[in-house]
Amino acid sequence: MKIEMTSKIIDITPAIRERIESRFEKLERLQVPLITPHVIISKERLMYIVEATVGIPNGKLFAQAEHEDLYAAITDLGQKLERQLNRHTEKPIARRAAGKEVAQPDEADA
Repeated sequence: MKIEMTSKIIDITPAIRERIESRFEKLERLQVPLITPHVIISKERLMYIVEATVGIPNGKLFAQAEHEDLYAAITDLGQKLERQLNRHTEKPIARRAAGKEVAQPDEADA
């Protein structure tokens, strides 16, 4: 997968690139196609800010993380995206389960 990475403040080293790619590889394990992921790295005072936008088949994900350590910010970003993807993949199952729970009391009353 090709990940577009941009940064105005710092140079993206191979180590930073590999860390970001490894986080996105973990997201690919959830078997949701990631469309045009884009990561933006910036720095404000002492904090690194890492933002990511990722297209998925039925929408778009956005996450932002900030930390004093760039690698910790990348890890936080990956965790936030993973939670969003899990919520997205589990959503249809949760809706079906909620619908069954509502339907059962109506049948018992009849």
